[in-house]
Amino acid sequence: MDPIAPADAKTLDTALTAPAPGDLGLPTLRSRLGPLGLVLSGGVSVQFGAAVAVRLMPRAGALGVVSLRLAVAAVVLLVVCRPRVRGLSRADRCTVLVFGVAMGGMNGLFYQAVDRIPLGAAVTLEVLGPLALSVIASRRLVNLLWAALALCGVALLSGGGFGGLDLVGVAFALAAGGMWAAYIIFSARTGARFPRADGLALAMAVGALLMLPLGIADAGSRLLVPSTLGLGAAVALLSSVLPYTLELLALRRLPASTFAVLMSLEPAIAATAGFLVLHQALSAVDALAIALVIVASMGAVRTQVSGK
Repeated sequence: MDPIAPADAKTLDTALTAPAPGDLGLPTLRSRLGPLGLVLSGGVSVQFGAAVAVRLMPRAGALGVVSLRLAVAAVVLLVVCRPRVRGLSRADRCTVLVFGVAMGGMNGLFYQAVDRIPLGAAVTLEVLGPLALSVIASRRLVNLLWAALALCGVALLSGGGFGGLDLVGVAFALAAGGMWAAYIIFSARTGARFPRADGLALAMAVGALLMLPLGIADAGSRLLVPSTLGLGAAVALLSSVLPYTLELLALRRLPASTFAVLMSLEPAIAATAGFLVLHQALSAVDALAIALVIVASMGAVRTQVSGK
């Protein structure tokens, strides 16, 4: 089998600033919205989609919701992209398989987390995965300071010992962060090997096939309730199809460093969505903790981009 070599610093920089490969062909959106608006709209879409998913969990369970999200998104992307599956090399198949497993694992673990802890806290903990990847890729001393700042934020969020948060939810969020780092790396590799969004469509199908049996076991016939299917489709469009498209359109006109900084605002957007949709209030200490993690993420990514 053609081995997949470890990503070098340039590949990791590309991965950190381009989380989803392909082009779903929506030029009119790009012409109507500026690139900053596209990225921010994508972030809002992802996090408000996650908030809707939390509201759906009492009906279908965390695994049921994530399986609906991935299945609907996979169907949409496969219909739009119609990826070629014949003639793929073993390295191509291996890359898209690992990308799909990372995607399914990331979503499944994150939804288990937000079923137990507030959305803003879950995203704050999850973003430590990409932050660690940025620190490792940079190999610069200053990024250790950014990592220390992020850990201070996490310590504040946990009240000094995660006493205020469900420990299982914390573990799921941290594991989701690790899978997010893997997702970023294999997203870049998939984008380099496949045209347009073909690799993304195939990986989404792999993730859906991975999670669907778990979702069926968790929710059973509840997945077939029309209102549940409708909300699941909404989550898929808000959290997968729409944000990936908006981000990719933005990357055609936006410097990578600016894009990466904007992506670091995800915890703040998640906290806002949690407050507005789920009525999850933040204390002043929680807000400060999230702000520290955001600043650390922005600093680490900017250091990575400027030092390449």
